[in-house]
Amino acid sequence: MQPLIQMFDPCLIWFYRLTGHAGVDFVIGTFVLACISLLIGEVTLSLAFWLTRKRFGVKTAEAEKYQNLSMDALKAGNKEAYEAANKLAKDAFGHTFFQQVALSSAFLWPIFFALAWMQHRFLEVEFPIPGTDWSMGFIGVFIIIYVATYVLFRQVKRRISVFRLQQRNSVALQHEPVK
Repeated sequence: MQPLIQMFDPCLIWFYRLTGHAGVDFVIGTFVLACISLLIGEVTLSLAFWLTRKRFGVKTAEAEKYQNLSMDALKAGNKEAYEAANKLAKDAFGHTFFQQVALSSAFLWPIFFALAWMQHRFLEVEFPIPGTDWSMGFIGVFIIIYVATYVLFRQVKRRISVFRLQQRNSVALQHEPVK
């Protein structure tokens, strides 16, 4: 990991030296780092979703199918059929749930590389919290800026055609008819 950090260090540190004011430069540099992490995460998530979309669609349809079968069996009073169909529905739901967890990790992994680089550069830096005796390290500042960047990106994302297409495909896949 150290060679990777050293390779990207000259590019990333440049954003932390733009104005000559340490506080302003830290916010600008961390915002850029959060943007880079967010975009890499989005690309990775899109790629992972694209690679697994068929299996996800099949498992989602399977979960819905077995859920409907279990409800029909329950209405008919067939307890054995209900339990069998409900078990299959739970299994299919479990598959889709853990696939969504895995997709979340595809979105979040760049954050850990960003924090590793920041640790290399800013481990000893503390930011006092106004009105208290407390201070915050680089991780707290990064998380606050990353969350703000994420909220801002969600607003802008709807206007970018590539992401609109991804969203349409995702919604269409989740609402495919049950086979």
